[in-house]
Amino acid sequence: MIDFRPLLFVTGLLLAALAAMMLIPATVDWATGDSNWQEFLGAAFLTGFVGVGLSLSNRVTFVEVGVRQMFVLTAMIWLVIATFGALPLYFSDLGLTYTDAFFEAMSGITTTGSTVISGLDSAPIGVLLWRALLQWLGGIGIIVMAIAVLPALQVGGMQLFRMESSESSEKAFPRVAQLALGITSIYVALTAVCAASLWVAGMTGFDSIAHSMTTIATGGFSTSDQSIGHFDSSSIDWIIVVFMILGSLPFVLYLEAVRGRAKALWQDSQVHWFFAIIIICAIAIALWQMLANDVTPYESIRRSTFNVISIITGTGFSTANYYLWGSFAVTCFFLFMFIGGCAGSTSCGIKIFRFQVLVGAVRGQMNRIWQPHGVFVPYYNRRPLPNSVVDAVMNFVFVFALVFALLALALSALGLDFITSVSGAATALSNVGPALGDIIGPSGTFMPLPDAAKWLLSLGMLLGRLELFTILVLFWPAFWRA
Repeated sequence: MIDFRPLLFVTGLLLAALAAMMLIPATVDWATGDSNWQEFLGAAFLTGFVGVGLSLSNRVTFVEVGVRQMFVLTAMIWLVIATFGALPLYFSDLGLTYTDAFFEAMSGITTTGSTVISGLDSAPIGVLLWRALLQWLGGIGIIVMAIAVLPALQVGGMQLFRMESSESSEKAFPRVAQLALGITSIYVALTAVCAASLWVAGMTGFDSIAHSMTTIATGGFSTSDQSIGHFDSSSIDWIIVVFMILGSLPFVLYLEAVRGRAKALWQDSQVHWFFAIIIICAIAIALWQMLANDVTPYESIRRSTFNVISIITGTGFSTANYYLWGSFAVTCFFLFMFIGGCAGSTSCGIKIFRFQVLVGAVRGQMNRIWQPHGVFVPYYNRRPLPNSVVDAVMNFVFVFALVFALLALALSALGLDFITSVSGAATALSNVGPALGDIIGPSGTFMPLPDAAKWLLSLGMLLGRLELFTILVLFWPAFWRA
């Protein structure tokens, strides 16, 4: 029987911390004379009351948390934070239903970037700040989880990075708390540098802070309905491109760089693959823009690079409605949604390392066809891959495809058109943000969708952010009987 007391205790502490974070936009609203500070204060009081109550009523002496408890705790944290993180949005003057508020909060904490809110340019500053804070918190949360939790749970091949980090980060940071502190310090530093760069490039102080948080988190929430296209600035575009890439690289390698091993970042094969993919994809779309849409070379490179990297990394910012760029571009952007960034980053999707493992497995299978008695071992970063990792990755990709198909079918059953259903399922599972089509494309919002579709997409976001199996295993009867 699972002991829920330590899980509820930790959840209560996190809710108390979330309540404290709500005081930040409340203070900003109060200082700017916006009445929404009262809604934030009320949400903070309710969240803090529940959080403190859970912590006090479930205080236990230190106990070792088992693997099953870690699965439950991981899912519980993301679900509870979205549930209470929706309260300020629900209480605000935006007129959102709780379904809409929960969708927005889940999109924020999972760093997806899909939104149901229109009129962002005139929205209360506290609401815009809260959306950015949710994504920023979700970004640092997923990095720590990907490095400290998922490898231990052996989800989707993530145990590979327990081996990869065993000779480096674990010696430098023997305790998870130290590891989390190191990552958080780098995360904060990158956010600060990004904010300063955007401010120098012409953004207002508030816009630069909000966009720096959602850029490093590869989340994509903006302060304008037109996203980054609102600023129409080449320098802003390129600054965000740089920091979207930085947010999509393994943060544990940044720790290595801080320790004096800067070459670790450039020697990682996952990083090589990531840069190769984004360069090839950006060039392909830029050439299409020049040849098919008669766009000048610089503008085609600028727009293509920004939007391609935004979709591949799962950030979801946009500078143009790429749905209007033609059939080739639309097909490419749909496929880009599934790629994702590197493991141990804020990015989501299938992730680069899994494509590497699959290519290695296929290469070995092809060799065995004409050399049936040969022994071919796939490698990752010049190290042999155990069969358990290859099997876990194959299982993950199969389940990802299956869940995507089921989610798309469910959305279609609710009456949504083909493009909306398929691209909506893809963007939710890959935590990208905008999808394709006139409704939920880069120039639309998810508000017109029925409530049932929003709940399904919220589930898809949670599944994608927590690597599918972390949630699906909770529905496996044997999990609770063990």
